[in-house]
Amino acid sequence: MKIGIPREIKKDEYRVAIVPAGVDLLTKLGHTVYIQKGAGEGSGIDDSDYKSAGAVILDDIGDVYAASSLIIKVKEPLAEEFKLITNRHILFTFFHFAASEELTNAMISSKCVCIAYETIEKVNGSLPILIPMSEVAGRMSIQEGAKYLERPMEGKGILLAGVPGVPPANVVIVGAGIVGTNAAKIAAGLGARVHILDINIERLRYLSDIMPQNVVTLYSNKYNLEAQLQRADLVILAVLIPGARAPKLIKREHLSLMEKGTCIVDVSIDQGGCSETSKPTTHSQPIFKVDNIIHYCVTNIPGAVGRTSTYALTNITLPYATDIAQKGWLKASKEDASLAKGLNIVNGEITYNEVAKAFDLPFARIS
Repeated sequence: MKIGIPREIKKDEYRVAIVPAGVDLLTKLGHTVYIQKGAGEGSGIDDSDYKSAGAVILDDIGDVYAASSLIIKVKEPLAEEFKLITNRHILFTFFHFAASEELTNAMISSKCVCIAYETIEKVNGSLPILIPMSEVAGRMSIQEGAKYLERPMEGKGILLAGVPGVPPANVVIVGAGIVGTNAAKIAAGLGARVHILDINIERLRYLSDIMPQNVVTLYSNKYNLEAQLQRADLVILAVLIPGARAPKLIKREHLSLMEKGTCIVDVSIDQGGCSETSKPTTHSQPIFKVDNIIHYCVTNIPGAVGRTSTYALTNITLPYATDIAQKGWLKASKEDASLAKGLNIVNGEITYNEVAKAFDLPFARIS
């Protein structure tokens, strides 16, 4: 199979969809791998490293799409890429369709096969490709939140850890999944007082057992959420419903409960965000304020640490990509139920129910 790796064009995105070891494996299996010039620069991978592993380097993104049938990316195609995608393409990447009707309609019109990283799901309900990026995003959410609590950033001027005689910051984490758990680990390690909310009692029980004493678990309901917002310095929003838009748990009126300079980091922004006041931002312009509350809503948080994120991501994606290349998308999906869950749009039809529901579009069941 002819496999293409375009350079990511999303603003401030430094990841790449394959590393030289992956190129080496695929080429030894008889596949041709085309990589756009400079695709690995943000992850510290030189074109010569890819070439030594057997890749063919192409100058232009259009050439990569034209030469390839399987396109492997990190982030969703942007508008300038839509015209390059046809019905002969298989796209394997993060799509987050429920957050963009424009993208959804473009991929329907192209009649390509869209396999979304974020909805590949194992029998136990885990999301294997989303996990490493959620780990990165959760850890970075505290790192970034701490920065924007600094007074030069117009935050409260609070150190997460505090110092002897001065209390630490209050960190409120909404969602106890992979993002929330990793955020809690870092915040607790820095010495902050952490409250983590979720509706899954079993998950809260587990976290209560493994987390240090400065992490308190709370059942997530309106009363508990509003009580915590009143004393929060940093709020991490980390709720995920696979493939669906994130629920709007923070309403505009909730901002009035928080003190001036409180920081919200909405990690769920890829799926539309958990706050009514959230809107996508970039690493170069990461924040905005609403009612004196700082909002950090970067849609590709792990992209800032391209080298770490690329290697963490490709460790997980390469086996799936290899399976698709070896067997074709149809046979690979028939033989692997987890990969079949990644099928979001096939030949112009939406095959993932949460995406169809997001835009009230027809759903075609995969049988």
